[in-house]
Amino acid sequence: MVAIRKHAAASGLTVVEVFREEAVPGATEWDDRPAWVAMLEKIVGNGVRTIVIERLDRVARDLMVQEHIIADLRKRGVELVSTEEPDLGSTEPSRVAMRQMMGVFAQYEKAMIVLKLRGARQRKKAADGRCEGRKPYGFYPGEAQVLAAMRRLSESGTKPAIIARLLNDKGMRPRGGSEWHPYAVSRILRRVA
Repeated sequence: MVAIRKHAAASGLTVVEVFREEAVPGATEWDDRPAWVAMLEKIVGNGVRTIVIERLDRVARDLMVQEHIIADLRKRGVELVSTEEPDLGSTEPSRVAMRQMMGVFAQYEKAMIVLKLRGARQRKKAADGRCEGRKPYGFYPGEAQVLAAMRRLSESGTKPAIIARLLNDKGMRPRGGSEWHPYAVSRILRRVA
């Protein structure tokens, strides 16, 4: 964000609003990106004609997605400006070729990272039996007591709906929400059984 604000100030542009896409894969099409779609909807109505980005591979790490975004913005009369890549939207053949080669390298780098991470996860899983995803309930401090209470109640024949209500009444909260639901209790009990 610092690079974008610096570039905008040096270019005489005013940052009107910041749109940030969190944890969206680079191969995701632009119309499946909530922040991108919200930005385009605002631009259509407010007269803004310039989007400043840090680098094109921050927008997409897939060559076809990058080119689609550039073509779509060009059709809308919107200029895409990169803080690190001059003349990003140029139609001059050598500049287009360089942009596309950089897109190919970004796509290759992403593919290599995916392969390395997949290999590391497979090695970890082979060694430890588990490595990815959320940690099971009971892993973090304070959860073992709640899990033990669930198991005791379940072993005495208490149904998940009643267990959920009892946990909520005692102020025992789930990891990611404000209250327990029967489905979550049932799922955790099935896993630990």
